[in-house]
Amino acid sequence: MSDTDVIRTHRLTRYFGSRPVVHDLDFAVPRGQIVGLLGLNGAGKTTTIRMLLGLLEPTRGSCEVLGTDSRELTPSDRARIGHTVEGHFLYPWMRVRECERFGRETHPQWDGGFFERSIRQFGIDSDAKVAWLSRGQRAGVSLASTLASNPVLLILDDPALGLDPVSRRALNETILECCESGERSVLLSSHLLDDVERVADRVALMVDGMMVVNTTIDDFRNRIASWVIEAPASPTTSESLSTPIPIPRFVNCRPVGERWQLTVVDPGDDTQAALAAIENSVIEPVEVTFEDAVLAYLSRSRVYHSFYTEDAS
Repeated sequence: MSDTDVIRTHRLTRYFGSRPVVHDLDFAVPRGQIVGLLGLNGAGKTTTIRMLLGLLEPTRGSCEVLGTDSRELTPSDRARIGHTVEGHFLYPWMRVRECERFGRETHPQWDGGFFERSIRQFGIDSDAKVAWLSRGQRAGVSLASTLASNPVLLILDDPALGLDPVSRRALNETILECCESGERSVLLSSHLLDDVERVADRVALMVDGMMVVNTTIDDFRNRIASWVIEAPASPTTSESLSTPIPIPRFVNCRPVGERWQLTVVDPGDDTQAALAAIENSVIEPVEVTFEDAVLAYLSRSRVYHSFYTEDAS
């Protein structure tokens, strides 16, 4: 971690009852970078964001935002943070232009011109009532309000939820533009892996409340390798093989039709030796996309991908 980090956590942990939802989380968001926070529903992403914003007390550990303990954020600190919540809450009785006036009166660095340009880009009428807007249009107003407050840190929780493809592209371009100067930073939680790959500098991947990946996008892609294996059963778990094969730095093995796709991190000579030991098999390396690499990690807590697999449960 660095003194230039705008977000920093140390062993951040949160229990609900006896269940740890976030467990010993250590990660950072460097100034001027976009970090994609990824994970399945229930992985602890939103709980982490709530602790970062001081809306939820950690059970143990700590988190700092803009150099301040999250539990001690002042109104002036919060004015420097732009946050969108999942679902994009807005007051339904307001008109869009009243949302702009509300933002102008509550944010000292408000940029009204940016707000107007943004809602036009999202195809929204400033005279329309929020209650009349589609889900995607409400998301557009929420995002325009967040960005028009001129924050130095954006914390976006599933901001593209409900956006059509054109609006999603507008959102991605706006996120990239707002970080061009190197003065703004973004923590982007999303399930849209192609959007994260397009805009993020780093990926932080959570599985069951723990951080399992925290690196640059390029490093993450380069360290993952995958093979398709034609074998009588899973090369890592099946009792029908004479000896299931321990694969060094194993990530995931999943069925693909009548074959298996095996994914590992940091493959080496020991990986090749383990693959060569798989009986009665034909093994071919395959290209790994960013989406493939993420899903390999996320699938570790799910047995199978396909709903057509008889054993899926």
